Amino acid sequence: MDLTSLLIQAASGAIGGNAAAAATKNDALGTLGNTIAGALGGGIGGQLLGPLLGLGGAAAASGLDINAIVTGFATGGVSGALTALVLGFLKAKFAT
Repeated sequence: MDLTSLLIQAASGAIGGNAAAAATKNDALGTLGNTIAGALGGGIGGQLLGPLLGLGGAAAASGLDINAIVTGFATGGVSGALTALVLGFLKAKFAT
């Protein structure tokens, strides 16, 4: 686990969480909640999703190049968006 790729995935997860919440206004956690949920989901999910899809080995072996950055943004953004959406959906369902 590389700290730089973890930070890239957490930042893109925060962006993905806020973008997903903007698309579904009813299931949002608020700006801070979406940012935290997206960053946690992007960091943790990106670390798990990359190796599962076979994207982690090449990025770790080659260092920080454009492929590693794009992979980090893709896996972190997707997993951050999904985490924020799921948590927002659960909040909306259990709040009523």
